[in-house]
Amino acid sequence: MTSVLTAVAWPYANGPRHIGHVSGFGVPSDVFARYQRMIGNDVLMVSGTDEHGTPISVQAESEGVSPRELADKYNRVIVEDLQGLGLTYDLFTRTTTRNHYKVVQDLFLTLYDNGYIVAKPTKGAISPSTGRTLPDRYIEGTCPICGDDGARGDQCDNCGNQLDPIDLKNPRSRINGETPKFVETEHFFLDLPALAEQLGTWLSQRTDWRPNVLRFSENLLKDLRPRAITRDLDWGVPIPLDGWSDQSMKRLYVWFDAVTGYLSASIEWARRIGDPDAWKRFWLDENAQAYYFLGKDNIVFHSVIWPALLLGQNGQGVKGGEPGAFGELNLPTEVVSSEFLNMAGSKFSTSRGKVIYVTDFLKEFGPDALRYFIAIAGPENQDTEFTWDEFVRRNNSELANEWGNLVNRSISMAHKNNGAIPHPNEFHAIDTELLELSKAGFATVGDLLGKNRFKNAATEAMRIASHANRYLSETEPWKLKEDPARRDTVLHTALQVVSDVNTMMTPFLPHSAQKIHEALGGEGVWAAQPEIREVSEEGNTDYPVLMGDYASEQAEWGSRPVKTGTPLAKPKPLFGKLDAELAETGPEWAPIV
Repeated sequence: MTSVLTAVAWPYANGPRHIGHVSGFGVPSDVFARYQRMIGNDVLMVSGTDEHGTPISVQAESEGVSPRELADKYNRVIVEDLQGLGLTYDLFTRTTTRNHYKVVQDLFLTLYDNGYIVAKPTKGAISPSTGRTLPDRYIEGTCPICGDDGARGDQCDNCGNQLDPIDLKNPRSRINGETPKFVETEHFFLDLPALAEQLGTWLSQRTDWRPNVLRFSENLLKDLRPRAITRDLDWGVPIPLDGWSDQSMKRLYVWFDAVTGYLSASIEWARRIGDPDAWKRFWLDENAQAYYFLGKDNIVFHSVIWPALLLGQNGQGVKGGEPGAFGELNLPTEVVSSEFLNMAGSKFSTSRGKVIYVTDFLKEFGPDALRYFIAIAGPENQDTEFTWDEFVRRNNSELANEWGNLVNRSISMAHKNNGAIPHPNEFHAIDTELLELSKAGFATVGDLLGKNRFKNAATEAMRIASHANRYLSETEPWKLKEDPARRDTVLHTALQVVSDVNTMMTPFLPHSAQKIHEALGGEGVWAAQPEIREVSEEGNTDYPVLMGDYASEQAEWGSRPVKTGTPLAKPKPLFGKLDAELAETGPEWAPIV
């Protein structure tokens, strides 16, 4: 059994999440975590809401509330959405906990003691109208290197180079379009050049990463500069040094705060399960694996910045040093980045009115329809377009007509003719060929899931379902009333394949997988779901987290023989067909315009 950390990008608590968000960090990570549990690995899936920084302060001001009140509000909204989507976090927490503050500050101090954080004067960007600090990502302009007009203050996505806001030509605030004012200030910087050699050696060994992630990361190494690790803010984690901790407008930068959350959430999880050292097997064991799931706009923080922080904490840069109180921490095994899910030719954007909120989607279509679309047609390796036409087509032709139809007619015929799973008699070549194809699918689909190739894995599982539908069409068990022995063999074969494909589909479609488990006569929990739990912490108001009892679920990877004689009830349709008009109009809450 391998310990597998599934580290999921932290969504900002400045508003509800839309389906573009969960296509990057949400569904892929859960598909992976569910599969890893099914093959018997020890999984820790952690994340939480990112609640510091200027974006939170800006949104709080617009809503007339404090940053903490805003974070409380949207933390709960996001927790409810992710629970509804069935994302099996071992802990989904938040960054405004005392535990998180302590872990972030401890990591900062270790990096500082090891010499990888240094103070120096710099130019800071502020909003002339509000006097508030503008984060790098809230400043856009023309890249001084490649000339692209969509560069951000921290990097240019077009050429991949690291930037500083003051480098941009014609800089402008994303908040209100005004030109930022640059003022003298002093900040701490992460000395990335002192970590570049070890970082480059480590990256050169990541040969099995997605090509887009590896290319982007290697390009960033060509121009590593010290990067600001603090900001002029009043909302964030205080700087734990004399002369700095009491400054009301100096805080640790939110990017440093957020990525450290993977470690702090792991430590909080261990405490909440009553085993304070449990996190260590995911972070210190040399055989443990760590997979990070995120959208492509977060690659730099997970493939360069976070590994650099870990190397510095471990004392493994050119300045040496000693591991801090956490010990020598593991670097990522893989950074699994998705591209963008777009709508109407551009990124989902709340501010531009191009948005489909998870809450609205779940209310009308349920979680598995969205999970399937993201897995089969999502932005795994390239930007993809969400259209209502494609969603309706996938739902009707694949979920309803292919998979749902196979399940419904197989169980219906067995219920009608036998009232139970029938006993097989002599198998013909057509039967054994299908059964062998189905059993072989576990190796094929499993290998793809283990490599985070979700689209190919879902396609392969659906291909087996298609073969089973053709099998029923060719064997025509409804015409075998005069040959019940042959009919029973055909139906037994079909039900075995339904059971097999349901297991393969469980990481993608856990809610319907539970229903199919029950429709085949199974009892108890097949695919566990996350639970919202109200927790407390000294000095903080109670808040919701996601946790779950995943160890007790029955789902295991592999073919389980269906049990002859298990009573079967008349099944209910799994996936309803959507009206063709939806493809042309969209729903009322997200119309096509």
